[in-house]
Amino acid sequence: MTIEREIGDATRFRVCFVCTGNICRSPMAATVFEQLARRHGVADRLHVASAGISDYHVGETADPRTLAALTEAGYDAVHHRAKEFKAQWLEAFDLVIAFDRGQERALRSLARSEEQLSKIRLLLAFDPEATVPDVPDPYYSEDAFFGTVLRQIETAVGRLFRQIQPALRP
Repeated sequence: MTIEREIGDATRFRVCFVCTGNICRSPMAATVFEQLARRHGVADRLHVASAGISDYHVGETADPRTLAALTEAGYDAVHHRAKEFKAQWLEAFDLVIAFDRGQERALRSLARSEEQLSKIRLLLAFDPEATVPDVPDPYYSEDAFFGTVLRQIETAVGRLFRQIQPALRP
């Protein structure tokens, strides 16, 4: 099934995590979010996706350092393939999460209505303890920094999940 068909299912809450190339931060967040949904028995009420604002890595797996950090933390993202975010997805997704203000600006430039604009949020806006607005991009960093970024994402994604979880109950 294509992502377009999947996100057309309005019976599920649809969230897309969007970073630059869809090989580091966004696959981390989507994987963490999906595991939380399974653990809480609401995975069937969600459609979780990730994408990049660029087409740099379309079709590629997540960065090996992303996969290593996820595996070390008990997650599995081996089936991830990078996708580019499409403007028409703003109509179908209920929530579109960016990791930094540059991605947020790029997503906002695609919006064609106030409703679409209202769906775009920064991930760290869900973490009241965050001291900065952006999740740093680990791509040009040392391997260990991927684990640091994953922990930051786990905290913010957990808080996001707790905010929407009541609406997912039967």
